Amino acid sequence: MSGSGFKKIPRPSVLFPLFAPVETIKGVGSRLGEVLAKRTGRHVIDVLRHAPSAIIVRKTPDTLKTIASGDVVTLLLTPLQHLEAKPDTRRPYKVICTHPPSAKEGGAGAAIELVFFNAQPQYIAEALPLGKPRLVSGRVEWYNQRLQMAHPDYIVPPNAGEATGKTIPSVEPVYPATANLTSRRLYKIIATAQTALPELPEWISDEVIGRFGFPPWREAMQALHAPKNTHDLAPGSQARMRLAYDELLANQIALCLVRQQARAGDGIGEAGETKSGRNHCPHDQTLAKQLIAGLPFTLTDGQKQVLREIIADQKSPQRMLRMLMGDVGAGKTITALIAMLNVVEAGRQAALIAPTEILARQHHATISSLLAQHLGQMGQKLRVVLLIGQMRKADKDEALAAIKTGAAHIIIGTHALISDQTQFHDLGFAVIDEQHRFGVRQRFVLGEKGKDVDVLLMTATPIPRSLAMTAYGDLDASRLHEKPETRQAITTSVMPHDKLDVLVGRLKNSVGPNKRVYWICPLVEESEYKGRGAYNELAAAESRFAHLVRVLPQLKPALVHGRQSQEARTEAMQRFKSGDCLLLVATTVIEVGVDVATAGIIIIEDSDRFGLAQLHQLRGRVGRSRQQDTNQQAACILLYRPPLNQMAHDRLQILRTSQDGFHIAEEDLRLRGPGEVLGRRQSGEVEFIHAHLGYHLDLLAVAKTQAESLVADDPTLTHPQHEAVRILLALFERQHAVAYLAGG
Repeated sequence: MSGSGFKKIPRPSVLFPLFAPVETIKGVGSRLGEVLAKRTGRHVIDVLRHAPSAIIVRKTPDTLKTIASGDVVTLLLTPLQHLEAKPDTRRPYKVICTHPPSAKEGGAGAAIELVFFNAQPQYIAEALPLGKPRLVSGRVEWYNQRLQMAHPDYIVPPNAGEATGKTIPSVEPVYPATANLTSRRLYKIIATAQTALPELPEWISDEVIGRFGFPPWREAMQALHAPKNTHDLAPGSQARMRLAYDELLANQIALCLVRQQARAGDGIGEAGETKSGRNHCPHDQTLAKQLIAGLPFTLTDGQKQVLREIIADQKSPQRMLRMLMGDVGAGKTITALIAMLNVVEAGRQAALIAPTEILARQHHATISSLLAQHLGQMGQKLRVVLLIGQMRKADKDEALAAIKTGAAHIIIGTHALISDQTQFHDLGFAVIDEQHRFGVRQRFVLGEKGKDVDVLLMTATPIPRSLAMTAYGDLDASRLHEKPETRQAITTSVMPHDKLDVLVGRLKNSVGPNKRVYWICPLVEESEYKGRGAYNELAAAESRFAHLVRVLPQLKPALVHGRQSQEARTEAMQRFKSGDCLLLVATTVIEVGVDVATAGIIIIEDSDRFGLAQLHQLRGRVGRSRQQDTNQQAACILLYRPPLNQMAHDRLQILRTSQDGFHIAEEDLRLRGPGEVLGRRQSGEVEFIHAHLGYHLDLLAVAKTQAESLVADDPTLTHPQHEAVRILLALFERQHAVAYLAGG
């Protein structure tokens, strides 16, 4: 992918008022502007997108007798008496009022007390003058057989109209508030900000508008802040459906443009040759076939299907941009290696980038061993080079030279692969392992290191289909559902933390050279969260390690966490692999890819603090032995500190009852939302405001179809008839996303 990309689409002038700073809203100064910016965002449009989460319905009863405690009512009251609070007492300031009787009741009116704590007498006297009727609205309670209203929400003259700005709404939206910014204040600010809403041209096709009955954009934005009932707050309301579709459509158009730009290039012809004459996928695929024939296991049907898809990409006139999703242990690495051998046999280089040095070293050792074992002399001629940050200078210089000259055929590394000093001789294929650990822009950064580089992203964190369409719609997707027959089932159990001593006792009798233990802790040291409530109770890796050294010395515990030096981590992992250590205490640094076949038990402390996908990843570190011995069944033990909230309880139950990573991913999305499932660094483009990926899945499919049609008709979106679409992209700042992702 070249660095030219699409140029940024200038923001149309019609949107200037919406992207003005929040301080430009009448009544919002610099101090309030800072508070508002933290709560909603820095622009006027951010404030307008801050949707209400509830409503207050203000009743207007004819008589006080029908009012129940807790009702929110609007009443016409006449103040009869002010009872000021005496100095140095806790008694409130009270105003005794009368409510006129209904036509049926006749006679004298009923009494009601207005109650004020920490009152300002002058304000109350001016707001509620004796003998002057006032419309008063607020929540009421019955106290000692008398109706009371504490701190009314509204006090206005009965003849106040919209011109005065002192009307009392019968239905009032309630907004998510924060310190120094109440819902009532937000309501007033948003009402003022709506004057900035412009009339915009329609970007949704007539067919889609007719199908769903969408209102115009401006009308939908106004309706968002004027709900008449609880249905208007739901994602299925007409206004929210319209606004959700706008978000989804902008996202899908941006992804279509990125996909188009990223695939641009010479490509590879049906015969397997680029226009420059280089062959990407040899006809015979000798190396790949020899490796497959020598493996001690048979590829699953899923692996065979994915390889067919990858080979079709390698022969296509377009660059490969594919994401391979496979559950833990589904065989992604061997699938990628077979594809890498096709490129190497064609005379080009292949690279694999991993998120951690532990994983990069493991890949290097595994791939080197497989080639040496199963390719014979041909394998010995292939040079597999490791390039990571923590290397001796002489080793790094040697690796960089081999990469630049072409002496290195397969390169395994970490972020060092994408540094400026790393120059490839002829990179043809880039594999990004555990891609969720990398930022959005880094998806294709290796593709810039060569000409027409095919890119394969791999993840053992299955991504729900709706998320894949919104976050990775620029990629083709392959899925590995089935696991090799050699993978063991894992028994998952949930245990309260106060059973820790019982668990330790069991480990004394069940752990040995052929069944080792991971013990996972969420923190490194106790002081890391000191003073932050419940967090200071969480087990820290270092303190847990010290405890286990005392109670289980025969297991020779080792410790691995992210703050250690690379040498210390490598030494601890090597002790665990060799069997010198039978219990490895670790943080989530071992979450992905770490492969120790003899690890049969994993214990996860404070498991309720982890997300479902992360727990599933950690669980996948065990059950990797190919021995079909029922005595070697793997186990995952989830420790928690009661009481559990409902979401934590649901997460642990889902994990206990399912080993299907794709089902777990869907449940994770349902429980936590896209930002948490994907990880914040890469989820910025799918943090929707109005779109709910579970509810609006049908809208997503329609938006994808409209986006593909638009970009197919006008690949640069420069036609005059697509001015509205360009406004849509600018409205959601997707013109910046397009430039950012495409390298512009």
